[in-house]
Amino acid sequence: MTQPPVIPEAGTVADAPRGNWVDTLAPAATRPYLRLSRADRPIGTWLLLIPCLWAVALAAASTGGFTWLDLWLVASSAIGAFLMRGAGCTWNDITDRDFDAAVARTRSRPIPSGQVTVKQAVFWMVAQALIAACILFTYHPLAIALGVGSLALVAIYPFAKRFTWWPQAFLGLAFNWGALLLWAAHSGSLTLAPILLYAAGFVWTLFYDTIYAHQDKEDDALIGVRSTARLFGQNTGKWLAAFLVVTVLLMAAASVVALLPLASPLPLLVALMGAWGMGAHMLWQMRRVDIDDPAACLAVFRSNRDAGLIPALFLAAAALV
Repeated sequence: MTQPPVIPEAGTVADAPRGNWVDTLAPAATRPYLRLSRADRPIGTWLLLIPCLWAVALAAASTGGFTWLDLWLVASSAIGAFLMRGAGCTWNDITDRDFDAAVARTRSRPIPSGQVTVKQAVFWMVAQALIAACILFTYHPLAIALGVGSLALVAIYPFAKRFTWWPQAFLGLAFNWGALLLWAAHSGSLTLAPILLYAAGFVWTLFYDTIYAHQDKEDDALIGVRSTARLFGQNTGKWLAAFLVVTVLLMAAASVVALLPLASPLPLLVALMGAWGMGAHMLWQMRRVDIDDPAACLAVFRSNRDAGLIPALFLAAAALV
C-alpha cells in the first residue's frame, strides 16, 4: 500500500534520513549546499565509489598485489566520488528544478524550496568539479582523458528521462565510469577485464535504480517523466531477476579474464565468491522489495551499498592471497 509522503521539517529534505549529520552538525550556512550535494544521503557516493574499488582491487589482484599507489587511488577516489557525486547532483537539481517542484518527494530540495538560487548552485557545482579535477590530474594520462570524457555522460543524464524510457541506462553509464578510470590509473591501460567490470556495474545500476524509481512512478506519470519503473510496471520482478543474473555473470567473467592467467587458482576462486555473494544479496533485495511501497523501495535501494561492497571485499582478499 502506498504511504503518504513524509512532511519534512523546515529546511530539511523529505527523503534524507532523519537526524543526519548535515541537519544536526553542519554550520547552518553550509546546509543548503551540502543538501544540493546529497551529503545528507551518502548512498549515492557509495554507489559511485564502489566500481572504483572493484577496479583497484581486481587490477591489483591481477598484477601481484596492492602497491602504495593503490592506497592513494582508493583514498583519492573516495574524495573524488564525494565531490563528483555532489557536482552531478547539483547539476541534476539545476536542470530538474521544475520537475522537482511538482513531485512530493523532491519539492523540499534546496532549489525548488528556495534555499539556494540557480546562480548559487552553478557556482557550487563548478567549485566541486574544480577540486575533483585537481585529484584527477594526479592520475595516469589515460585516466585523466577518461575522467574528462565522463563529463559528457554527467551532462546528458538529467535530460534522459525526457526522451527515453531508459534514463537508468544513462545513470549506469555515468556512475560506473570509475571502473574504467581507476583501472587505467592503476595499470596505464584498458583491457577486457575492466570493460566487463564496467558492464557488470552498468547492469547492477539498472537493477537498483529501477527499484529507486518506483518511489516516484505516480508523480512521474502525472508530469510525463519516463523511467524503467514505469516501463516495466508489474513485470519489474522479471526484469530485476534478469539484471541480477547478468550482473553476476559479468562480474564473474571480469574475474576470470583478469585472474585465470595467474599461476595459482586461489585468487580467482576468492573473486568468484564475491560475485556470487553479490548475487545472493540482490536476490535478498528482490524478496524484500514492494514496488508499491515507496519506503520499502528506498530502504532496499540503500542496501545496495552492502551489495556492492561484498565483491569489493572479496576482490581485495584475492589481491592479498
